[in-house]
Amino acid sequence: MHLTDEVRDALADGRPVVALESTIIAHGLPRPRNLRVAGELEDIVRAAGAVPATVAVLDGTPHVGLGGGQLERIASDDTVRKLTVRDLAPAAALGASGATTVAATAFLAARAGIGVFATGGLGGVHREWTQSQDESADLRVLAETRIAVVCAGVKSILDVPATLQRLETLGVTVLGYGTAEFPGFYLRTSGEPVEWTVRTPAEVAAVLRAQRELDVPPSAVIVANPVPAAEQLDPAVHDAVLSDALREAGRRGVSGQAITPFLLGYLTEQTQGASLEANLAAVRGNVRLAAEIAVQGGGA
Repeated sequence: MHLTDEVRDALADGRPVVALESTIIAHGLPRPRNLRVAGELEDIVRAAGAVPATVAVLDGTPHVGLGGGQLERIASDDTVRKLTVRDLAPAAALGASGATTVAATAFLAARAGIGVFATGGLGGVHREWTQSQDESADLRVLAETRIAVVCAGVKSILDVPATLQRLETLGVTVLGYGTAEFPGFYLRTSGEPVEWTVRTPAEVAAVLRAQRELDVPPSAVIVANPVPAAEQLDPAVHDAVLSDALREAGRRGVSGQAITPFLLGYLTEQTQGASLEANLAAVRGNVRLAAEIAVQGGGA
């Protein structure tokens, strides 16, 4: 694994570092906006007093922290794959390059010694799970990886109640940041309750320290941070378009790994980009909060 000098020095000195995923850069945003957003997110981390560490795999080598040219490569190279944890070994052996998902980013960041990671929305249990048995690899990795993940909940195209039940079964702590309801990714709330509410970055950092001091079995702490009310997608529009998207996916026979990008793309198209803007608003807020948590000692 390759760490930039900046990330390595920050970790050695005990200074705050925040991991950022690269899938949103390579596969989640249109060009050339994706590169601008990548730089913007790193700037948000720096403005809060922490060091950004965008994670990706380049020519078979996992990188924790990317230089400007490397960020540009992830944003513009059509051969960049989407890598989860199961893909890391083949990518390393075959010299492939890829953007890391939530699962792969969490795994590599924790291995590097980073304790806080910011993303948009988590993967989870897919709708009609009883027929498809489709569940994101994010959940198993989060159950085994000690890292704080600041997110806007799970993607609203998924089965949110089933995902929360699965997280409970796996022993993953879920904190609602300033809310008693689990966020709905594009929406401020999914309507599902959370058992624990925290209200400041210092409280989150205290939970993370307690987890380490108690030496409970290693697992992630999910910090569920709602998108700002003024920037959420209109709930009625969201529900109507998602229903249409699910019907269209069924009509076309879209399933498996193709279903998530299809549904997200359909939402972006049919909401004239409003869902994408809500996603970006959530990501920006999550990155800012993650940096504030790290500065409070949450990643130590």
